[in-house]
Amino acid sequence: MKLLRKSLTLLLMVLMLPVVFLMRVLRPLVTIRIGPLLSRRIGHFIDNTEIYLCERDRGIHNSRTFDIFYHYLPISNQQVKKMWERTGKLRISPFAKFTHTLDRVNRLLPGGKPHTILTPDMDFYGLRAATKPYLSFTPEEERLGREELRKLGISGGRPFICFHARDSAYLRDAYPDYNWRYQDCRDSSIHNYIPAAEELAREGYFMVRMGAIVKEALKTKNPMIIDYAVKGRTDFLDIYLGAKCRFFICDGSGASSIPMAFRRPIVWVNYVQLEFIPIWGIQDLFIPRKLWLRKERRFLTLSEIINSDIKRFFSEQYEQLGIEVVENTPEEIRVVALEMDERLKGTYKTTGEDEELQRRFWSVYKERWPHRKILSRIGAEFLRQNLEFLE
Repeated sequence: MKLLRKSLTLLLMVLMLPVVFLMRVLRPLVTIRIGPLLSRRIGHFIDNTEIYLCERDRGIHNSRTFDIFYHYLPISNQQVKKMWERTGKLRISPFAKFTHTLDRVNRLLPGGKPHTILTPDMDFYGLRAATKPYLSFTPEEERLGREELRKLGISGGRPFICFHARDSAYLRDAYPDYNWRYQDCRDSSIHNYIPAAEELAREGYFMVRMGAIVKEALKTKNPMIIDYAVKGRTDFLDIYLGAKCRFFICDGSGASSIPMAFRRPIVWVNYVQLEFIPIWGIQDLFIPRKLWLRKERRFLTLSEIINSDIKRFFSEQYEQLGIEVVENTPEEIRVVALEMDERLKGTYKTTGEDEELQRRFWSVYKERWPHRKILSRIGAEFLRQNLEFLE
């Protein structure tokens, strides 16, 4: 059976050769490009696709291109698939296997690069801040969403906040044959979010814990805190909750793509790879993890991180340099979440000292990326408590 599959794949690749040659011939008139929608992981499925559309609609891509996408299987979220397909903004082949094979043959042969679509990982031009969401719900989906909220216990337009902590369970379950250990530095404990959830619940918010597959359930008996990731989770409701929440607390996991796609405010906590901070959200707040240099028994400064490759490290690289990645404390998460709530209510009061600390942080950051437009803020209390970080 395995030999038969390989033989059929080889035959299909041979059959694609004339198509590839035709693409080359047509290039002076139109450049046919092929590439995957990164459907296997929801973060890339939403983010890369939307940034591509933002760039294309702003004229950054060549206007003489004819782009054809296909889905990478398996699909991480069927609701997102449905929503992208009905936008009318993407030309998606219904024959994923054949189009994938055509893409492979094109890449293998000389001259294939101009015919390849590479959807961007980062919004380098800050286009999302000035762009309306591409994804939207139908009237029937809006009705269904309200009904599903009622089933969760959230009815009558009651406000709710979503929160999510990345752990290794999803990737290890979805792709058990792949070693994901290099991503462990991005994981965090959901239990460190509980104090923030408890306090925001006292403010009258339902708190909804998000996640597709998670390591463990929440340890709380508060009826205002809903462990949706453990019970009642659906592809549709993942998107509806992230689109309708008051704000979203997360740590840079794929789940963050949902509120970003619908322009919901985000509190980014436990952010570790500072090169990739999403800084275009005008209402967003973030706090980074601290990096402990074991040999010197001190934390690395912002300048040391930004001006080295450490800003993009993964787990094994931290270990090789003797750097310990330190999660944000429950108190740090609680305080920055409350800052977001107060800012959205219009009751937050900043000080001249706070504004000076913001200026110092972003001036160091912009030394590395002077062209990037910065709209987000770092949590005020985090800077007050970590002045040495700015040295």
